Amino acid sequence: MRPQDILTPVTAGLCCKPGSFHIDPTRPIERAVITHGHSDHARAGHGAVLATQETLDMMRLRYGDNFAGTTQAMRYGEPLRLGDVTIKFHPAGHVLGSAQIEVACEATRIVASGDYKDAPDPTCVPFEVVPCDVFITEATFGLPVFRHGSAADEVKKLLASVSLFPERAHLVGAYSLGKAQRVIALLRMAGYDAPIYLHGAMEKITHYYQSRGVALGDLRAVKGMKKADLAGTITLAPPTATSDVWTRRFPDPVTAFASGWMRVRARARQRGVELPLVISDHADWDGLTATIEATGAGEVWVTHGQEDALVHWCTTKGLAAQPLDLVGYGEEDEGETRLPEGAET
Repeated sequence: MRPQDILTPVTAGLCCKPGSFHIDPTRPIERAVITHGHSDHARAGHGAVLATQETLDMMRLRYGDNFAGTTQAMRYGEPLRLGDVTIKFHPAGHVLGSAQIEVACEATRIVASGDYKDAPDPTCVPFEVVPCDVFITEATFGLPVFRHGSAADEVKKLLASVSLFPERAHLVGAYSLGKAQRVIALLRMAGYDAPIYLHGAMEKITHYYQSRGVALGDLRAVKGMKKADLAGTITLAPPTATSDVWTRRFPDPVTAFASGWMRVRARARQRGVELPLVISDHADWDGLTATIEATGAGEVWVTHGQEDALVHWCTTKGLAAQPLDLVGYGEEDEGETRLPEGAET
């Protein structure tokens, strides 16, 4: 069977007709296989959802108990027969519970990466290379300019700023699922043992990470704190909050933002970021190209990101490659972490 007969890009996402499911569908469908909990991949309203336990829990936290008709938790490496195909989940290293989806049919094996990174992350299971015939890769940072460097070094920049400006509060914009918890863990690994404060929209997911055994140290709600007592502290907040009136509760705040996009200075200036931190939960150019080579795939499909440059790189390496042009996938959970109007943070 040809790969395009096994997985086909359609309006709702990647469709597996022989298995009667979609991967990360962008609209409600009968059966969804979900790679991870970010809202551009994990949407409510499906008839049945298959995902890791952590992703199911994340969807439940965000959408309520009735986010799907039925759910089934999948363990990494566990095979499941669906129609004419067998699927397996493999670690993607993106966020807690994130997975690549392996779809095997007859002699053909396809791996859909979802979002992934090959860099170390103490808050989730490390990325696993899965040998395959066809590799479907994301390309969020699919340009040679994007080389992220060491996340630990970026955290050292943050701590140096805290030391230099003890009278100021440091506000770190970070996505509420994955990025915030990784930044906290990196701070702890760097020896920072002071309390770290959380915006109200960060609390549920961060405490869930702790319930799954991720050590994050002393975390406190910023709500109710006196302005003067926040001098010299670090607070994690959704990116949207760091440019909001909410910041007025902090003494002369230093605004930081942890993102791979902070490699682009114009983007940092546009956001009014004083301290850009190049910390990404996506593979950079070197990570993308190294992963493609490591899978041994002879064919590569490139989706949601800088598709053309990566397709061109693949063809120079003698690989069959094409863009999928899937729509509906954006920047993680930007904007989805806002609390209801009138709620305190």
